[in-house]
Amino acid sequence: MLPSFHAMGTTVWLDEAGDLEAARRLFERVEQVASRFRDTSELAAVNRADTSPIEVSPLLASLLFEAQELRRQTRRLVDPAAGSLVADWGYDRTFGKVSDRQHAPNGRRPGWWHIERNLLWKGPGTRLDLGGIAKGWTADLAVTLGIGSVVNAGGDLRSVDPETIVDVEDPWGGVAASIPVGVGALATSSRSRRTWQVEGTDVHHLIDPRTGAPASTPVLSATAVAETAVEAEAAAKAILLLGEQGLAWAGRQPWIRSAMVVWHDGSVYATAGTEVAA
Repeated sequence: MLPSFHAMGTTVWLDEAGDLEAARRLFERVEQVASRFRDTSELAAVNRADTSPIEVSPLLASLLFEAQELRRQTRRLVDPAAGSLVADWGYDRTFGKVSDRQHAPNGRRPGWWHIERNLLWKGPGTRLDLGGIAKGWTADLAVTLGIGSVVNAGGDLRSVDPETIVDVEDPWGGVAASIPVGVGALATSSRSRRTWQVEGTDVHHLIDPRTGAPASTPVLSATAVAETAVEAEAAAKAILLLGEQGLAWAGRQPWIRSAMVVWHDGSVYATAGTEVAA
């Protein structure tokens, strides 16, 4: 059994030689700064602020710079400002406390924001959600700091072990494929893991910023392999949001090494050249 602990609403695993306590402290430090569910976090204070610019800590600035770059790389498909929309649809507390809602929110688009040096500008009412980005970013940092050679934060995995192979589960608990990651990173985004009901219809947490609503896509889950876990996290989400066009888009991105999707009927497709372990 690999060493693990709970953080950021998920389970974090390390390789057997990893420093579990150091990893726990690192994830806690980032969560204290970047959690949208902790009233005492720096991000919660930023989300409550209604004037700009806001001076932020070096750690939060680093996360926001990463998020800003990934927003550019995904053409705004992956945007922390969708946090406002996620909350509108009911995911405004830790997932275990989310309840069904009688009415859907009025449609709106994400707010605007920009980070420069340690100063954050954001529009009135804009709330940022750094959940997925923070998980991948912290997994990357843990490996960079030598805390572990493989760190997996709820599916956002970073590795410096050339022998790393990852079994990618499909939404029904089977193995869709075994992918050699080696020195690199992998992440999976799924619309079937965190669901609740609004107006009697199942909805999920992956909000499409183009529509302001949970993504309507035939893709149940998307997996991406990239150099870093934070890039793989953003890539997987963008691929899922793009639906039928996701794999073609991924194949044109030099920062995405390979990608795979599981369709609603269980079919599995991948970009050209995707390696699968025997």
